[in-house]
Amino acid sequence: MKRRRFIQTVAAAPAIAIPATAPAAQPAAQRPQSEAPKFELSPLDAVGDTTPRFFSAVQLATLRKLSDILMPAMNGMPGALEAGAPEFLDFLIGASAADRKQLYKNGLDTLQTQAQKKFGKAFADLNETQAGELLAPLRKPWTYNPPPDPFERFLREVKADVRTATINSREYSTAGAAGRRGGGMGQYWYPID
Repeated sequence: MKRRRFIQTVAAAPAIAIPATAPAAQPAAQRPQSEAPKFELSPLDAVGDTTPRFFSAVQLATLRKLSDILMPAMNGMPGALEAGAPEFLDFLIGASAADRKQLYKNGLDTLQTQAQKKFGKAFADLNETQAGELLAPLRKPWTYNPPPDPFERFLREVKADVRTATINSREYSTAGAAGRRGGGMGQYWYPID
């Protein structure tokens, strides 16, 4: 017990040994901290137009037309063109792996070539029914394994990418939030403990 009492006394000694001194004198006049100026911030896309960098002008026009067909504006929600999906895909595919870049470039070129052969004009100038004939492979049922034909694989990939880019855009989110009401109003689920 003596050893325990000794250790307790030694541990408590520094706390008792601190003399009570007067607080240090504060400087007479402290400078008030001025607030940092507040700047209005805006996203880069709201300030200027996006410059296409990866696709050629013809490929980008083909992608725009294809995006408009795959994801049109409906029920008050913006379509792919309003959401800027083709421009985003230009950026995304430009930063993707080489095989994905090649898939997109070859797919857009194939679509353009088929439009020239069948209708004698660019894919961007086709109407909906003419473009629908060229996009017939999209009507095939979805399978887990990707199609062996590179053009069909491109159409499958671009359909998913255009839809994802549109739904995840700022414009789509803003339009969707405008029509939302409070969800559930007290109807919550509780986890099983």
